[in-house]
Amino acid sequence: MANHAETTALVEHAAGGVEHHVEPSALGLGPGAWAALAMVVFLGILVWKKVPGAIVGGLDKQIDAIRKQLDEAKVLRAEAEKLRAEYAAKIANAEKDAASMVEHAKTEAAAIVSKAEADATAMIARREKMAADKIGAAERAAVDELRAKAAEAATAAARNLIAKNHSAGADKALVDGAIAGLVN
Repeated sequence: MANHAETTALVEHAAGGVEHHVEPSALGLGPGAWAALAMVVFLGILVWKKVPGAIVGGLDKQIDAIRKQLDEAKVLRAEAEKLRAEYAAKIANAEKDAASMVEHAKTEAAAIVSKAEADATAMIARREKMAADKIGAAERAAVDELRAKAAEAATAAARNLIAKNHSAGADKALVDGAIAGLVN
């Protein structure tokens, strides 16, 4: 109990008139010494229970897990870079293919246009020939018809002349002369 009285007594100094508290102490140790002793005991218990080893082991496991994740991330990044390069190559090839398709389409279009022009020219030539043939046939038909009508007119005129100029006696003399020409 004496310690308790010492801890609560105030000491006055004659020179400064300032009041100070006396720090408590137990077993001759002050509050700082007790805190240090408690910390040493706490650390001793942690070492005795192998807590630092468990903490280090847990940290090592976490470090290993993080390393594995980093390695997986590197692999995934490499795969992503590979895929990116592959798709970039595919895009470049697709652009080349598209350009060649456009060029091929232009070439085919030009060929189709030239073939259509040639076909149109050939068709025009055929139609002109057909028209010329029809015109020629119509001319020949007209000439033939005109000849037939001229022959009919000549025959009719000859018939009329013969009918007017020839009598039965003149016909008999012509028939007799023709027969005589055949017999000789």
